[in-house]
Amino acid sequence: MLASPLVFWVVIGSGFGTSFRSGTSQNQQHYMDYFYPGALIMIVLFTSIFTMMSVIEDRKEGFLLSVMVAPVPRSAIVLGKVLGGTTLSAIQGMIFLIFAPFAGVHVSAEQVVLVAIVVFLVSFALTALGFAIAWPMDSTQAFHGIINLFLIPLWLLSGALFPMTGASGWIRALMYINPLTYGVEALRTLLYPAMQATFPLPSAMATLLLFSLAMFGLAFLMANRRTRRPAA
Repeated sequence: MLASPLVFWVVIGSGFGTSFRSGTSQNQQHYMDYFYPGALIMIVLFTSIFTMMSVIEDRKEGFLLSVMVAPVPRSAIVLGKVLGGTTLSAIQGMIFLIFAPFAGVHVSAEQVVLVAIVVFLVSFALTALGFAIAWPMDSTQAFHGIINLFLIPLWLLSGALFPMTGASGWIRALMYINPLTYGVEALRTLLYPAMQATFPLPSAMATLLLFSLAMFGLAFLMANRRTRRPAA
């Protein structure tokens, strides 16, 4: 999970290099610096989503049925599964911070804590979304298809690859309504406080919190949904 985003960051960041600049003329970034938060979010995205493929595998093996008939609340089952994937995703995202000095970032202890909160919220929301997508599915191939159709564009339109300011009108509108945009911008604000922020940090984190709650609610509704069996 760390290798692919690292390769993306190094190759794409070095490829664009100084030919792509963001920010004002007095305070511009090398593209490797700009792309760094997007590469971190890529780790979180792929880890969060792919850990939820275990839901499909558990159903095939009959383990999920055993869990569902256990005398515990359905919300506890969903929360446990989502928190497991969130923990793995957030840890891998935070490990990527060891490359921060190569992106011109020197984080303080306070910044690390705030970055960890942002990474956790993004991880939780994406893991819950992955759970909601995987729950009704019986095929891992279909799960991969949904990822390619929906989740990759979600990352591409998050400001990870290009800034919102230079995008065309309809792309900018999609980026505004994309919750992942606020995660990328929150990380960029924390890692590069000298750069002009697109959104204030408190509003970006509040949006992430609402996104996390909404996705957990969706995951719970999917798990609590009763399927009707045809009459004999």
